[in-house]
Amino acid sequence: MRRQLMKGNEAIVKSAILSGCRAFYGYPITPASEITEAAALYMPQTGGVFLQAESEVAATNMLYGASSAGVRCMTASSGPGISLMQEGISYMAGAELPCVIADITRGGPGLGNIAAEQSDYHQAVKGGGHGNYRTIVLAPNSVQEMADLTALAFELADRYRNPVMLLADGFIGQMMEPVEFRERAVEVSLPEWAVAGTKEARGNLIASIYLEPDLLEAHNRQLEAKYLRAEREEARAEEWRTADAEVVLVGYGIVARILKAVTAEARAMGIRVGLLRPITLYPFPVEHFKRAAERARVFAVVEMSNGQMVEDVRLAVNGARPVEFLGRAGGNVPTHHEVLDLVSKLALQFCPAMQPEEVAHV
Repeated sequence: MRRQLMKGNEAIVKSAILSGCRAFYGYPITPASEITEAAALYMPQTGGVFLQAESEVAATNMLYGASSAGVRCMTASSGPGISLMQEGISYMAGAELPCVIADITRGGPGLGNIAAEQSDYHQAVKGGGHGNYRTIVLAPNSVQEMADLTALAFELADRYRNPVMLLADGFIGQMMEPVEFRERAVEVSLPEWAVAGTKEARGNLIASIYLEPDLLEAHNRQLEAKYLRAEREEARAEEWRTADAEVVLVGYGIVARILKAVTAEARAMGIRVGLLRPITLYPFPVEHFKRAAERARVFAVVEMSNGQMVEDVRLAVNGARPVEFLGRAGGNVPTHHEVLDLVSKLALQFCPAMQPEEVAHV
């Protein structure tokens, strides 16, 4: 298998095509624009459709139509554009239509700036649109994972008939790393529920409207059961050196790479530190945190935001251990030194067996 050097944004598109995606509708926005550019280049070469929509609102409605016809489809944007897509995402979740949405996060709120941030967590994970729905959310921390999790996103979207979001910060979208792709493209068949020009599909109807309250409640219960199944079966996380960790660092995306380097340095200094990286932000890997809380003394969540994922960590730990937080915003990144300094302080505060002189030099 040959490795290719490319940006994370381009890796998403190549992986999508190999995963059977044949329609891309989007509107360019920094730092996600290379996704639209790559889709414009590669989609027509594979017999697919690329269309630059007049807006992000239009792009999600085009996804609704393509997915209804049984076509694997996707879009990509960043914070302000994802905000505009929320109504359409709610419609697709309500109509049980699969699609993949890449969010390459920039600083906010409002137009913010074009620097990398992680402030889209709430709108992605909690569902920024209306109604009782969820989106499955995957968080890559490398260009290779941009490819791998894109492939997984299409599989999960079809499995649960639901929108799946790939939530990556601008660093992961813009950085270049070597990537390996699956060797063969996925063969995609027309799903039985699709609205298509076939005799078998003639009676199919795609809608999210249920005017009778009892019918809508039943539909919501059906969606809820699907999300509960995803919570049981799809939660994913990476644990690194957590078996004996007294301080557990928690982060996703580019932040997790910083935390892994800090973990290695702190270990060399004699501080028992581990890393717990959520890969699925929804479903959140609650069981991983419960297990870690049995042996850890304190959790430290690090984010490129004022603190959003930290709420889910506190819910997962459920008061069993203290959860501290370090955040930077506006496109600023928590530095190696800032995190190492936090680890040193937490080790002194929460690990009584460790003498102050052991960590005083950190």
